[in-house]
Amino acid sequence: MANSIQKFISEHEIWSMLEAQNDVPRQRLDDILEKARAAQGLEPAEAAALLLSQEPAIQEEMFRLAREIKETIYGRRLVLFAPLYISNYCVNDCRYCGYQRSNGEMPRRKLSQPEIAAETRALLRMGHKRIALETGEDPRHSPIEYVLEAMRTIYEVEEGKNQIRRINVNIAATTVENYRALKQAGIGTYILFQETYHPSSYRLMHPIGPKSDFLWHLEAMDRAIAGGIDDVGIGVLFGLFDYRFEVMGLLLHARHLEQAHGVGPHTISVPRLRPADQVSLERFPYLVSDEAFRRLIAVLRMAVPYTGIILSTRERPGYRDELLSLGISQLSTGSCTGVGGYQSPANEPADQSTCQFGVEDHRSPEEMIRNLCENGYLPSFCTACYRSGRTGDRFMSLAKTGRIGDVCLPNALLTFKEYLLDYAGPDLRQLGEKAIQLNLQQIQNQPIRTATAERLSLLEAGVRDLYF
Repeated sequence: MANSIQKFISEHEIWSMLEAQNDVPRQRLDDILEKARAAQGLEPAEAAALLLSQEPAIQEEMFRLAREIKETIYGRRLVLFAPLYISNYCVNDCRYCGYQRSNGEMPRRKLSQPEIAAETRALLRMGHKRIALETGEDPRHSPIEYVLEAMRTIYEVEEGKNQIRRINVNIAATTVENYRALKQAGIGTYILFQETYHPSSYRLMHPIGPKSDFLWHLEAMDRAIAGGIDDVGIGVLFGLFDYRFEVMGLLLHARHLEQAHGVGPHTISVPRLRPADQVSLERFPYLVSDEAFRRLIAVLRMAVPYTGIILSTRERPGYRDELLSLGISQLSTGSCTGVGGYQSPANEPADQSTCQFGVEDHRSPEEMIRNLCENGYLPSFCTACYRSGRTGDRFMSLAKTGRIGDVCLPNALLTFKEYLLDYAGPDLRQLGEKAIQLNLQQIQNQPIRTATAERLSLLEAGVRDLYF
């Protein structure tokens, strides 16, 4: 396995690709955009040509196409989730992370199972149905058994009529045996960021701990798939190295998964480096500008059109709203990156002393949902594909034939209706109901539209957890 992966992350190959695609003729760029319009994806070299282009007209067309492709496949719906941090003990010393072991100022904390249940209830009261479970890497404080027990606790919590329906897990690279255990425990997507695909930068950023092994980390997705996990999510932390190199690394990783396992990544995350306790941005020379960030998101959407692109609360509110139009399909909201932070008293900010990094968008889910509705988006808390077995290649086959929209939009409507009935105030409910009725008419399949309307009525009558 190592030999094939070493080949796919070849620095020489990536730099040669970027050099060859620099300053290509306008006609070539137009041809690549025309290919992207078909929503069948791009080769890494084609994506590189667009990423490197500085022509304003090309960039505007990229932005327009990214929005068009996302809406063609998934519509105007945006899936919402929140992270849940259960421990900040860590044996690694990652230079960009507040959890780094050398940070002696950070209070270390590990949640008990009753505390995890309390955090889960707090998230449910915010309206969330899916979470990303997060923990530092520490074999003593956060062994796999602790993570598995946390998952059982989370799935068992009930708050009124609601439960968490999907747990995505973002933990350190581990063994096939442990991935198999996560699968049996009901994992949704296994998420792990490579952080940087540049080997020497990776070594610089990870000087101590098991995460310092570049190949062990990179091969994690192959082991996860070998352990039976259908959906995997990749990503980098933009700002650790040249963003152009990192985008190529993401696309080559996606291509490797497609070729080796028959299905690419379910999601790609695009976090940008942010300050943290003991972490100053002045130490990092590769910070990504707002304009470059817009461009790379658009290129990723065109290159891997069926993959979910996740945007976190690291981005400031107004700018984050702009990015939604470039192909984003999932976003966190109401996030706290500290341990136990969701149980803060009402109207008081969450405790930031145990946070992994600084959050820029502090809007509550209610505020975010109002904003989305006012801008023509449809908030979704859908978890139906995971629970219906539409994962891995089964999900991708529907997406690539254009049929995923037959379930995405109806399920978004049903889960948003649940939110409005259970959590929204009168004004937001009125705004949300207008969005539901507008989007209901967008369902082209008449039998599905009728069935959706019937299920919306059942939700009004008190039934919950209906999905296609």
